[in-house]
Amino acid sequence: MLFPTPDLTAADREVLEQIDRMRVTLRHDVRAATKWTAGLRKFLTADAVAASNSIEGFKVATVDVEDLMEGESEVDISEENREETLAYQRMMTYIQTLHDVEDFSYSKGLLNSLHWMLQGHRHTVRRPAGQWRRGPVYVTDARDPSIAAYTAPDAPLVAGLMGELVDWLNQSDTTHALVRAAMAHLHLVSIHPWADGNGRMSRSLQTLMIAREGVLAPEFSSVESWLGRPGNTWEYYRELNDRGSRYQPDQDVSGWIRFNLTAYHQQAQTVQGRLARSGRVWAALAAFAAGRGLDERTVTALHDVAMAGRVRRSRYQNAEALSLQQAQRDLRDLTAAEILQPVGRTRARYYTAGRQFPPDVVDIAQTPMTLTHPYRP
Repeated sequence: MLFPTPDLTAADREVLEQIDRMRVTLRHDVRAATKWTAGLRKFLTADAVAASNSIEGFKVATVDVEDLMEGESEVDISEENREETLAYQRMMTYIQTLHDVEDFSYSKGLLNSLHWMLQGHRHTVRRPAGQWRRGPVYVTDARDPSIAAYTAPDAPLVAGLMGELVDWLNQSDTTHALVRAAMAHLHLVSIHPWADGNGRMSRSLQTLMIAREGVLAPEFSSVESWLGRPGNTWEYYRELNDRGSRYQPDQDVSGWIRFNLTAYHQQAQTVQGRLARSGRVWAALAAFAAGRGLDERTVTALHDVAMAGRVRRSRYQNAEALSLQQAQRDLRDLTAAEILQPVGRTRARYYTAGRQFPPDVVDIAQTPMTLTHPYRP
C-alpha cells in the first residue's frame, strides 16, 4: 500500500498556479542562448549535487563540484567526498538525458541501475548496490544514533512495495506533475528499499519526474539545492518525521505536499533571481572589458570570479573553446593588470578578484535576494 495523494486546498492550488506561471516565464527566459544561461545550467547541476550530498554529510562546495564536473583533478577535498560527488554527478547527468526519451518507462531495473551509479563504489555483500536490501534499515536520530527515528518496512515486503510503486509511476492520472513528483519522493524514501543512498535516490526520482514533465530543461528541474539549505534540511527531516517512526501509508500527507510546494515556489524565485543577477553582472563586465580594451571572451572568466568567487584555467578554456596557450595568456594578462590574482601553484592554481576588479560588479553579484513564502502574507 502507498500513501494516498491528498486533495489540494484552495491555498495549495493558488500556490501551484503561481509556481506554474514562474516556471513558464523562466522557460522563456532561459531559451535565449546567452553565455550566462549556459553557465547557470552548469551551476544548478553542481549546486543540486552539492546540496543533496550535503544532506547526507558529504560536504563539498558548489564551486568545487563545478570544477570536478569540468574534469579538474586538483580539487582540495577528501577522496571520499570526491567519489560521492562524481558518482552523484554521473547519475544526475544520466537522469537529465532521460527527460525526453520517447519510449521511457519506470522499472525496478531502472531504479536499481540508478542506485548502482550512485552506490556502486560502496558495494559489499552486506550492503549491496543496485539490489534491494536483504535486512532491516533504520534512519537514526541526528542527536542520538542509538535511537531509530524511522524503521523501514521489513525486507521481505520491499519487492512488493517497489512493484506497486513502479506501477503507480507508470500510470497516467490528472494529478499535477509536481504533486506526483513530491509523492514519488515520499513513497520511495518511506519504503527505503536499499541499504544506503535512499535519500538521494528519492530526491533524484523527484527530479527525474519534474524533468520528464518537459516544462523546464532538466538542469532547472530540481529542488535539491533548496532542500540542502540548513534551515530547509531541518524542515525536510521534520516533515519526514511527522509521517511516523514506521511505515504508515494510510495517513493524510497534506503537510508534505505544502512543504514541497513551498520548495518549488522558492526554488523558482531563486533561479529567476540568479538568472537576472547573472545578466546584470555580465552586462557590467562587458562594459568594463570594453573600457579596458580587453577581449570580449575574457568576460567569461571575470563572470565566474564575480559569481563563484574564482575561476580555473581549465574551466575558462573549456567555456571559450580556447587552446591551452590562449587561456594561459588571457589569465596572465588579467593578472598583470591586477584584475585577477592567482592563488596556488601549477595545476592547482585558480584566480580570484584582484585590486583592479570592478567593485560595482562585486556589489551586484553579492547583493542577497529576498524570497517570499507562498503560504504567508
